[in-house]
Amino acid sequence: MLRAPLTALALLLALPAQAQTAPSPDSYRQRLPEDETIYFLLPDRFENGDPANDRGGLKGDRLKTGYDPTAKGFFHGGDLKGLIKRLDYIQTLGATAIWLGPIFKNKPVQGAPGEESAGYHGYWITDFTRVDPHFGTNADMKALVDAAHQRGMKVYMDIIANHTADVIAYRECADQSACPYRSRADYPYQRRGGAAGAAINGGFAGDRIQTADNFGKLTDPRFAYTPYLPKGEEKAKTPAWLNDPILYHNRGNTTFTGESATMGDFVGLDDLMTENPRVVQGMIDIFSQWIDDFGVDGFRIDTARHVNPQFWAAFVPAMLDRAKARGIPNFHIFGEVSQDAMEPGTLAVHTRVDKLPAVLDFAFRAAIIQAVGGEQGTDRFERLFFGDPLYEGGSAAANRLPTFISNHDNGRFAYYARKALPQASDDEILKRTQLAHAMLLLLRGVPTIYSGDEQGFTGDGNDQDAREDMFASKVAVYNDNRLLGTKDTTASENFTASHPLYRTIATLAKLRAAQPALRRGAQIVRNYSDKPGLFAVSRIDPQTGRELMIAFNTAITPFSGNVEVDPASSAFVPLIGDCPVHPTAPGTLALTIPALGTLVCGAVQ
Repeated sequence: MLRAPLTALALLLALPAQAQTAPSPDSYRQRLPEDETIYFLLPDRFENGDPANDRGGLKGDRLKTGYDPTAKGFFHGGDLKGLIKRLDYIQTLGATAIWLGPIFKNKPVQGAPGEESAGYHGYWITDFTRVDPHFGTNADMKALVDAAHQRGMKVYMDIIANHTADVIAYRECADQSACPYRSRADYPYQRRGGAAGAAINGGFAGDRIQTADNFGKLTDPRFAYTPYLPKGEEKAKTPAWLNDPILYHNRGNTTFTGESATMGDFVGLDDLMTENPRVVQGMIDIFSQWIDDFGVDGFRIDTARHVNPQFWAAFVPAMLDRAKARGIPNFHIFGEVSQDAMEPGTLAVHTRVDKLPAVLDFAFRAAIIQAVGGEQGTDRFERLFFGDPLYEGGSAAANRLPTFISNHDNGRFAYYARKALPQASDDEILKRTQLAHAMLLLLRGVPTIYSGDEQGFTGDGNDQDAREDMFASKVAVYNDNRLLGTKDTTASENFTASHPLYRTIATLAKLRAAQPALRRGAQIVRNYSDKPGLFAVSRIDPQTGRELMIAFNTAITPFSGNVEVDPASSAFVPLIGDCPVHPTAPGTLALTIPALGTLVCGAVQ
């Protein structure tokens, strides 16, 4: 039990060598989604277990193979064998589930001349049925899932139903990545090349009538552009039905607004017509097979908001049913809903309209960056959690939302903290990053740790600038980064269990695993301010009713004052930090919290 404030020094002195004992291998299936602590990684950037597959079996230069370990936008060599090699590292951190970036076979290289990059990230799929050769084989994937399950750990796949790799071209566009979006109003399905064009697709009643009979009348894809498959790429995709242009929207690039948000191409990526029942069934068949053959435990759904809600209404129940039939009763599905306005209502609508079981909690990330990585008041968290009843299933459903503070698209917490607080020392940024992880692991939701954060990675921004290698990197713009809590750089491998952030996370994860209140318990907001400083909540054990009082100080000066607790809680024991044994009065606990510190006090029953 830690009795000192949650600081790097206290953790170094007090943390046992093993942060968490392995869960019982025969019980992991029974854990609910909210019981997990997730570790997210991109296989290419994690560990290279087999250099023989670095080029994916391809020959030629980097524009053919996609491999260039010196360039941030190309394959670096990480693979599934490397991940298997590092399962001890992930489990000792306290993670119980691994969210694996997409592993499907990708188009190796895309982009206009001079702007090429590789599919190392996994989001440019050409074959939905096999592992990309850069990452290994289907047998390697099965070996990974089996190895994780033997440890009582789960494996979540990152899946894409919105689009494929960029294969389809438009005859009207010289630059295939810059075709402007053409709307249904200006380019109806029933006219070739626009409203004044020749009649086509007679009898098609529009994409809102989502029946096989109606879509059977949509036979000519030339309503907006004239799509075609370039020579040599007529059979580029697997399964074979994905090579039919009629199954795509073919309307040009999305503007991320209006109808283009669900019908436009992502910088040329072929946008599937997910309104078509043939596409719906095709995707159900594809991803059912991964459940059947590999026994994976969940799906993170990429670009979920860019797919029509009716698709998810059919797809999600089919996946849950297939998982239950496979003996996976608590299959975890969560969608990516990334928008500029990161408030709970923006996210919650996709659990009600789209019927997604959960969504990535971008609103949580925004609040953490603003109030811990910046200087907003702690009432920012009160506003966040005030919106929990908006989710389908109410506040209890918010416990299933994967929360995060960093990721591969939006960048790392430490980068934004440095940007917002340029006067802050590295020691202060380290403490803020520890505090951010404390909030991630102690507040409601399913904490999701981004690979590298536990080693003090800071990044240079978002996207490629936040996708550093965990193994020794050869990328100059990664290796010049100033990491937190260490004098090392990304030029050497970073799998150090003694790193202060690793130890902080491991301690918090161990506490979370031991306390049902932190995983399944209701959360009651107790105290907050319009300035940096105190934010306090109670988490309630769902079986015993025992209260855990959790208090954070986001200010750079100590906090002393009273927090509200349940009047029935008459005595406390410290779980993290120095907690008073008794309240000063019923319902009142006097606390002193160090600058950027955390206290957890457990009521005695």
